[in-house]
Amino acid sequence: MGGALTPRAVFVTRETDYELLIARHATRGQARFFLERRVQRIEDVEARHDRFHAVLLRARASVPADWRQTLVRRSDLDRFQFASDDVIVPVGQDGLVANVAKYLDGQPVLGVNPAPDLYDGVLVRVAVDRLARLLVASANAAVEIEHRTMVQAMLDDGQRLTALNEVFVGHGSHQSARYRIETAEAAEDHSSSGLIVASGTGATGWARSIAESTHLALTLGREEHAVGFWVREPFPSIATATTLRAGKLTDMPLTVTSRMNEGGVIFADGIEQDRIAFDWGRTVHLSAADKTLNLVKGA
Repeated sequence: MGGALTPRAVFVTRETDYELLIARHATRGQARFFLERRVQRIEDVEARHDRFHAVLLRARASVPADWRQTLVRRSDLDRFQFASDDVIVPVGQDGLVANVAKYLDGQPVLGVNPAPDLYDGVLVRVAVDRLARLLVASANAAVEIEHRTMVQAMLDDGQRLTALNEVFVGHGSHQSARYRIETAEAAEDHSSSGLIVASGTGATGWARSIAESTHLALTLGREEHAVGFWVREPFPSIATATTLRAGKLTDMPLTVTSRMNEGGVIFADGIEQDRIAFDWGRTVHLSAADKTLNLVKGA
């Protein structure tokens, strides 16, 4: 009878700028010509590419010899099968953690920052020289975890979308979004540039921009089981109102029913290609998700 499988480290990356250039232009020479015409140097792009792969190599060498490990690109996340005992290691910018978060279900996440001078490191804050110790500690549940709240959009047909930062509901173009919005206390019809529902993590990004421009700030903790909603540029008319412009959602979800004949969309964390159609009559309930992003503290 075989023993239990050892833990698996799953490294998550995205293509470097250099790899994207070569994919687009086929050869280094053509990529160099493209950049030089724009007064840029391919050597600078190559240097960042080499630096990233040096960090990735060190990170992968940190995995205990008896563990399993694999690497998955961001573009393949929707086809990858994560296991409950995986330890997830995004290596890249902060957005990579948001990209992988919606595919996880409680696995610990160790974000590695390959370029602290380029990336803020809000979510990728583990130095590569601490990774070996933190991998083992994570597998043994001997680390401090931030249980970051996520946003959930549940549609009337059972489809569900989750996001670490925010969910957008609106029109896919620059046309006005028309919908009915309902909280536990009130309901009204809207014509607006759409709305977003954000977590405490997302409240520092797109939501913050909307809150500052509208002076409708909300206090959301990163681990608080609550989310906030903000309506973008609501337009008052004989048929539409603007009273429900922002609010905090704790126990009851925000319910939105589409009044758009076509072009209505819902998408998460700015990934528009993963949009769900939200046309006339469809209803979505938006709230804090049951699952969280389990982010390992890097100390």
